[in-house]
Amino acid sequence: MAQPGSVVLIGSAYPLRGGLATFNERLIQEYSDQGAHTTIYTFSLQYPSVLFPGKTQYSTEPAPEGMDIRVKLNSVNPLNWLSVGNEIKKLKPDLVIVKYWMPFMAPCFGTVCRLIRKNDHTKVVSVIDNIIPHEKRPGDRALSSYFVNSVDGFVAMSHSVMDDLSTFTREKPKVYCPHPLYDNFGDAISKQEAKKKLGLDPVTRYALFFGFIRDYKGLDLLLEAFGTRVLKNSGIKLLVAGEFYCDPAPYNEIIKRHGLENTVIISNDFIPDSKVVNYFCSADVIVQPYKSATQSGVTQIAYHFNKPMIITDVGGLAEFVPHGRAGYVVRPDINAIASAILEFYSEGKEEEFSANAAVEKQKYSWGRMVESINSVRINCIIPVSSYH
Repeated sequence: MAQPGSVVLIGSAYPLRGGLATFNERLIQEYSDQGAHTTIYTFSLQYPSVLFPGKTQYSTEPAPEGMDIRVKLNSVNPLNWLSVGNEIKKLKPDLVIVKYWMPFMAPCFGTVCRLIRKNDHTKVVSVIDNIIPHEKRPGDRALSSYFVNSVDGFVAMSHSVMDDLSTFTREKPKVYCPHPLYDNFGDAISKQEAKKKLGLDPVTRYALFFGFIRDYKGLDLLLEAFGTRVLKNSGIKLLVAGEFYCDPAPYNEIIKRHGLENTVIISNDFIPDSKVVNYFCSADVIVQPYKSATQSGVTQIAYHFNKPMIITDVGGLAEFVPHGRAGYVVRPDINAIASAILEFYSEGKEEEFSANAAVEKQKYSWGRMVESINSVRINCIIPVSSYH
């Protein structure tokens, strides 16, 4: 398949932090490694501070080496959209990639992409996290439609998103490619070393909930599960590593009501890339008790470290974790989650599931993502039926 000689990615990147930036930087690195001339256009303003739920939008880590990152895009300034769109239009890259994750970004992205495509050369492909958001608001569908109509084709990272996309367009090409492995967090370290770095007890067993805390991610279900009789006195503890992007009061109330103060350890902060290894390698199992989902980058971090998972059967999560092989897939239900955690420990599944995860993760490559994006670029006039 013909490789694009020049690639521009529009989306979150350094100095911004978080999973979106990590994904975009890793993807553009793959294109660069394959010989493309690459540029990222990231945000000078991603979210107005009044709309941002966390402590800071910015990274404390060093800038990624060797990347041309241009901090130019303002998500709420239409004059800026015109300026950036026309700038990229004049560059005439072979390919523009846009990572789309929420309707708030649709006016900005949709306007910029419309301008770029007027050069009659550049193909615009969007990698879609969600086309219908987890936390729905009035106008979401109209905004996403505006964005959908501004690009040439799509790569969806779960079958559920593929289905959602079909309700917006059946004409434009789209392919499915699973979320690639997050392999940029360094090599695994021993469990004992990781626990020591976090100041954890060396003999205690730990399950991990990782990532930004939002209501749809089901941390309340997990806390209630640890409050059940079968888990409360098991000696298993829960690590919660991530910043609250919602009101922490209901979660603190569950902890207090069940007397879990000595069972649940919360690191209420953004976990920088250099510290991620400590949390995953301290844990025996990663629990994702989501109430709704499409796919999750946490799954791909867990796979990188060969960690077993317990996930809920919502959205596209179950596509990535084969039940009884690399973990357990359960209902988003307190007792089901509690039973799965107890079964994992009582039956000693860690070694078996970890070995299987090491095999399972081989299918999640960045090369496959690049091939998928390129296939949409090359075949953007082929009917959508050819992609199923």
